Amino acid sequence: MANRVFICGVDTSKLPKLKPAELTELMKKVKTGDELAREQFVVANLRLVLSIVQRFSMHNDKSDDMFQVGCVGLMKAIDNFDVSVGVRFSTYAVPMVIGEIRRFLRDNTSIRVSRSLRDIAYKALTIKEQYTKKEHREPSVEELAEMLEIPPRKLSYALDAVSEIVSLNEPVYNDGGETVRIMDQISDTENTDENYLEIIALKDAIVKLNPREKEILNMRYFSGKTQMEVSNEVGISQAQVSRLEKSALEVIRKQLT
Repeated sequence: MANRVFICGVDTSKLPKLKPAELTELMKKVKTGDELAREQFVVANLRLVLSIVQRFSMHNDKSDDMFQVGCVGLMKAIDNFDVSVGVRFSTYAVPMVIGEIRRFLRDNTSIRVSRSLRDIAYKALTIKEQYTKKEHREPSVEELAEMLEIPPRKLSYALDAVSEIVSLNEPVYNDGGETVRIMDQISDTENTDENYLEIIALKDAIVKLNPREKEILNMRYFSGKTQMEVSNEVGISQAQVSRLEKSALEVIRKQLT
């Protein structure tokens, strides 16, 4: 993505680079209804959209779509920008472009989220943004829930439902050498050294069983058959199946203790 020249048919290497003063003059013309100035202003800010799209590098397969959605955010920013505020256009536009891209990614996830949960999440994110600008800090889940008049647990479910899916291969740290990925920081409670030792011991114990005992245990515990079904297939009585099964389990139990 970082080395791409063409995106959505746009040759990014040929996009114009205008100075802040030139952009300011163009914006003034845009606000007077000059359509040619508007078109020039949009083209002059496509590099800004591209730089924002590159932040979402984990979604490279959607880069063209994100660029188009980002352009929609750019045009919304142009329409809503107030030249009298004295803020640089890029400062105003970046959050709006990012918001459009994030909404696109949330709405196009492979996991289906109910409309009610999605609405709660979007309202919460909007209120969170407004609160952060006003109070200069992010509200807690409890504070957001109180503002929305819903239980905190329900709000947590809603926010989790619209959060972006992250790959286990996503890098979280790189010191210039080996990259640490998310999967490297997740503990495995099943495949521990202790469990491996138990599995090895179990296999050793099973090896010591005679062929008939192995066959019965395989049918009972791996094929899920009843003692009566085993009896009919092996050609012995159910009582004999029961005795052989108990004997085999006792051998294994002694090997593991």
